[in-house]
Amino acid sequence: MKFIFTIAAFIFVATCSAQKDTALITAVDSNTVIIHKDSRLDLLVKTQATINEVTSRDSRKTDKGFRLMVISTNNREEALAAKTKIYTYFPELKAYLWYQSPYFRVKAGNFKDQKDAESYQKRMNIYFPKGVFIMKDIIEVKPAKNNQADDINP
Repeated sequence: MKFIFTIAAFIFVATCSAQKDTALITAVDSNTVIIHKDSRLDLLVKTQATINEVTSRDSRKTDKGFRLMVISTNNREEALAAKTKIYTYFPELKAYLWYQSPYFRVKAGNFKDQKDAESYQKRMNIYFPKGVFIMKDIIEVKPAKNNQADDINP
């Protein structure tokens, strides 16, 4: 009885199909495989690559400028505390934490002009009594936004 039930179940499972058989990969022999691909996939990949390039190009602009060296220490917690203090008291500045063995360095700001860096240096010396130093560095430059809609008067 078990044998008949097992055979019946096997035949039932073998003949039932929940989906239509639409294999994308076909094996011709043991060494060759043919892949059937929709040609629109290549166009979609190309389009997405172009979109990624255009959107990331604007965010990658760099130039020569100045940053403020806030702290250079071999204590990670001290460096993280300094970075937190920068974000707390100067939220408009971007803080950078670098590890260059054995030191953690925290820099702040993206200043094109040294006078702007000097004004922040004076303000930051209150919160960092060991001293804040102006350094030449490669900075991130935000792209100028063209507001053409503002130039058009109805």
